Amino acid sequence: MRKTILLVDDEPDIVGLLKLFLEKEFDVLEAHDGQAAVELFSRHSVDLAVIDIMMPNLDGFQLLQWIRRHSKVPVIVVSAKNQETDKIAGLGLGADDFITKPFSPLEVVARIQAQLRRTYEFNDLASSRMEPGADSAETRLGDLTLDHEACLLYKRGEPIVLSAIEYKLLKLFMSKPGRIYTKKQIFENVWSDPYIADDNTIMVQISRLRDKIEDSPREPFYVRTVRGLGYRFAKKDELHAP
Repeated sequence: MRKTILLVDDEPDIVGLLKLFLEKEFDVLEAHDGQAAVELFSRHSVDLAVIDIMMPNLDGFQLLQWIRRHSKVPVIVVSAKNQETDKIAGLGLGADDFITKPFSPLEVVARIQAQLRRTYEFNDLASSRMEPGADSAETRLGDLTLDHEACLLYKRGEPIVLSAIEYKLLKLFMSKPGRIYTKKQIFENVWSDPYIADDNTIMVQISRLRDKIEDSPREPFYVRTVRGLGYRFAKKDELHAP
């Protein structure tokens, strides 16, 4: 079944160019301001959104916040604002990727395909694990129980819903408590793509994960930073310390 891509940019030439490259494989919706995008998103089933930041009515950050209140679909920000603070802000608000202008349309298409693959193939895998008769498995460490059948986390018995990336991060860390993973190892295991020194993406996703699992995210107990090396999950002897 063809996926539906929502393109949002106040420059019609950019939307037209991307649409030309996308419409052979996807159904494409287009909007030229944030409010029009909200209306389209509300009326249609959108599988992924590509949005600009500088737009009238609702800017890209406001649109991203609206999308995240209503949906978990992947969002790629494409913007001429290439400052690191803009990228961190976009990722922090829930963007899954950030591409700066000028860009190659083929790169945008490749990023879209990668996000769709990660999001929807993961969900298909999760669904197959939930079929009757499928083997169940879970990992228990400290107060955390990661249910691999439902792709759900429990903390002291309370369920915590994880995004696909958060689940894969936690599964990686909990598989070998105490092991230090470099950023390169984390990115290539979780995102299944070659690492291109995208530290901000990893940092933001780990921050989101800590917000969900830690009693004090500013002083993490489970997912710990190893300065100059990467990250590790708490060791088993630390988990069982009195």
